[in-house]
Amino acid sequence: MKQILRRIAVKVGSNVLTRKDGTLDVTRMSALTDQIAELHKEGREVILISSGAVASGRSEVHPAKKLDSVEQRQLYSAVGQAKLINRYYEFFREHGIAVGQVLTMKENFATRRHYLNQKNCMTVMLENGIIPIVNENDTISVSELMFTDNDELSGLIASMMDAQALIILSNIDGIYNGSPNDPASSVIREIHPNEELSAYIQTSKSSFGRGGMLTKSNIARKVADEGITVIIANGRREHILNDLIACEEHSEAVAEGQGVPYTRFIPAETPVSSVKKWIAHSGGFAKGSLHVNEQAAELLLSEKAVSLLPVGITAVEGDFEKNDIVNIVTPQGRHIGVGKANCDADKAREALGKHGRKPIIHYDYLYIEQPS
Repeated sequence: MKQILRRIAVKVGSNVLTRKDGTLDVTRMSALTDQIAELHKEGREVILISSGAVASGRSEVHPAKKLDSVEQRQLYSAVGQAKLINRYYEFFREHGIAVGQVLTMKENFATRRHYLNQKNCMTVMLENGIIPIVNENDTISVSELMFTDNDELSGLIASMMDAQALIILSNIDGIYNGSPNDPASSVIREIHPNEELSAYIQTSKSSFGRGGMLTKSNIARKVADEGITVIIANGRREHILNDLIACEEHSEAVAEGQGVPYTRFIPAETPVSSVKKWIAHSGGFAKGSLHVNEQAAELLLSEKAVSLLPVGITAVEGDFEKNDIVNIVTPQGRHIGVGKANCDADKAREALGKHGRKPIIHYDYLYIEQPS
């Protein structure tokens, strides 16, 4: 037997919830709601990250004049989000389950305080039997501040909420060992840490969403590295959530290749602290960079628990303050991690290359990416 999944994040993509003409697939939405309600009634905590607002609004609004891409997202999402959450409210009410809407933006994850505020809000909801329904607030997000797509958001939410599993529902069965359109291709059932995937991933994007399988696999790997099981599966399959949970909690079904096809990213065995989980997803908010020498890079990439000392730093880039997030860069220019600076940029420059100084980034506030 595998672990019983008590807290699950479920991400539902635009291509699962919308028909080809852009209208909301109410039948599919109802079926997924029924399954989530069943999981909820079994005593599991479910956090739903749902796309579909922009696609939903697109089918309702016919602009009087041509709009640019940002205006379209703002208009369609403002109308579509109201329609989307209302549908969820009605469907879950039939099961006697209350839901709460959580609209967020990328910058809400930039500081530890905002991060914890969101976590506390959703924790209270779960403690009171309420299902949080999370989406990006596209009405006020602009291009440079948007998430890559809701796959990125779902990874942040799963990590922040210490979920045991993140289930990403798309319109294909998982990651294939060839083109999904090739009958000879098959779904890769399990992906281990550090397993090379570049030969398999298709770079095409979805019709209504902003991402594709490349984004999903990158997010899945990062979340799995934090000790969370990640599953990519086809949200259009009947009873998909029930089947996935059954397979995950009964290992023999997966071992024998039985049940529904899906791709499972095996989680790292070493648990990651809450602070490190936040730091892991904070690279987009970095205020500067620390360039390290070969020896420091080798130590950081090893399995040893090491802090980043001034002696290993060759250059300080940017104008950051103490406690800001900074990137870590190798001599070859490769980004290998992020961390919370223990001092400001001026003090880091003053200590540059010197022995016997305090760490610029302590190990407890340092996240090193696993090679892909």
